[in-house]
Amino acid sequence: MIATAFLLLGVALGVLGGGVAGYLAGRNRAALSALAQAQVAAAENSAASDLAARQHSIQAMVAPLQQALERVQAQLHTAERDRLSATAALDEHLAQLRVSADGLRSETGQLVTALRSPQVRGRWGELQLERAVEAAGLVEHIDFITQPTSHAEDGALRPDLVVQLVGGKQVVVDSKVAFAGYLEALEARDPATRSARLKAHAKHLRQHIDDLASKAYWQRFQPAPEFVVCFVPADAFLDAALQQEPALLEYAFDRNVILATPSTLVALLRTVGHTWRQQALAENTRQVSELGRQLYQRLSIMGGHLDKLGRSLTGAVENFNATVGAVEGRVLVSARRLADLAVVDERTEGTLSTPGQILTTTRTLSAEELLRT
Repeated sequence: MIATAFLLLGVALGVLGGGVAGYLAGRNRAALSALAQAQVAAAENSAASDLAARQHSIQAMVAPLQQALERVQAQLHTAERDRLSATAALDEHLAQLRVSADGLRSETGQLVTALRSPQVRGRWGELQLERAVEAAGLVEHIDFITQPTSHAEDGALRPDLVVQLVGGKQVVVDSKVAFAGYLEALEARDPATRSARLKAHAKHLRQHIDDLASKAYWQRFQPAPEFVVCFVPADAFLDAALQQEPALLEYAFDRNVILATPSTLVALLRTVGHTWRQQALAENTRQVSELGRQLYQRLSIMGGHLDKLGRSLTGAVENFNATVGAVEGRVLVSARRLADLAVVDERTEGTLSTPGQILTTTRTLSAEELLRT
């Protein structure tokens, strides 16, 4: 019985101890759970605060970049709009150029077709020549004459243009240049034919130089320099000929022929005019010098005449004074005795006055130039 009692007591105490221990363990678990929840809440609050701060910092950093990107995007839109506008304008300009090129090609073809006629080529060259001299400020019938005629024993010659320069000088210009070979070279399809026609073009120009040299225009139109200007209506014509014959300019110079294009004719005429103006100034200077020398000589001769005239006047004064002395000393004395003898009445006839002497003498020449004989 006692043992059973002790057993029951042990069991009761064990149950009681287990309940106490379980109670204490539950209390500890609740406390730990509350502490963990507090720590988690604190951590969450700290993380939320850090996240807000980081988000604020990131937003402060991103805002200028966003604004810059917005500006760049606006500029890109503007540039794209300008590009589209420029592209449209360029397309329109190219379309206009295409139309102009087509028109120019058509007109060029018509011109080439028309220039196949020698008469049309000659008239076209004359028109180009007139435009060139008019561009230089020259006026027709005043500064230049078109197609004047010169008659001589060997026949009549009529150049295309004669330019009137200072001092009555004249420059003869001829524009009849054959360039049919050049036009044929442009239309040639193969290089061999093109080269052959360009050589023929240079040969035609050389032949024209010989023809102009044989005419000797400078002997028909005086005064004129001993050369004639061969006007080539386009620079391309002369360049093509020089590529085939580089010595063509020297060949023309040796025959008193000067090759000139529209770009060089104006400079050539102005250079010749300036040279003649300088020659006229030199001639005027020579004449002034000659006139000065003659004037100096004549002043010297006139000085001798003045000296003679002065001496003559001095002699005349001396003779006058001597005559006055004779009149006073001899003539008037006898005449006054007539009045004393009552031959004349001084109240009605008047009294005799004594002429005065000339005391002023002529001025003696002192200038060295006037004293020379």
